[in-house]
Amino acid sequence: MEMEGARVLVVGATGVIGGAIAEECAARGATVLPAGRDPDRLAERARSLGAEAAFAFDAYDLDTCAGLAARAAEVAGGLDAVVVAIGTVAFAPAADLGEEMVEHLFTVNALAPMAVLRGALPVVDEGGAVAAISGVLVDRPQPGMADYGAAKAALSAWLTAVRTEQRRRRVAVLDARLPHLETGFADRAAVGTPPAMPPPADLDTVVRGIVDALAEGAALVLPDGKGGVRAEARAR
Repeated sequence: MEMEGARVLVVGATGVIGGAIAEECAARGATVLPAGRDPDRLAERARSLGAEAAFAFDAYDLDTCAGLAARAAEVAGGLDAVVVAIGTVAFAPAADLGEEMVEHLFTVNALAPMAVLRGALPVVDEGGAVAAISGVLVDRPQPGMADYGAAKAALSAWLTAVRTEQRRRRVAVLDARLPHLETGFADRAAVGTPPAMPPPADLDTVVRGIVDALAEGAALVLPDGKGGVRAEARAR
């Protein structure tokens, strides 16, 4: 997919990673339509991008999530890509989490991204791409993050199955299993205090890698062990 002139919906564009992805896509000549929860930050992001429209949503409103791509396509005259960069984390042993918190983790990290992309699949043009951020813990589940990891693993499994379903339409389905990044995400945990984290990867390098993978129609983005990421054309 050629980024120059592409129409890209970025859901979670008010966050650190989603905002950086939106700005990188715009810098490469894409028309970016941002979506986010915070209205003030969303308006600011839209101004920064020169976007003709922005879309507010709440992860708990799955019907609105499912309708975001159609709304964006109506404004832009179609869509070439949809990127979902939303999430929340909790740090606690599984036995200490209440069911309400578990539901929260699965809604924000799995059900809402799935709803956005489910609504996007009939809308994204043939040869386009959809993407979501899961995380490296899909491959390496961590104690104290069991339910968060399970929610991200559910999203990753969903993306893997949808990738095969979309092969005929040549719509790439990208699973970005990112390494630890210093974005303040862990410090905003819904529950608990983050454990000692590994040295963070470089945000700008990772974001460039994600957008490269989106343009290439890659299946996976994985840590490269050097502070960045690498793309794989086929899922493992």
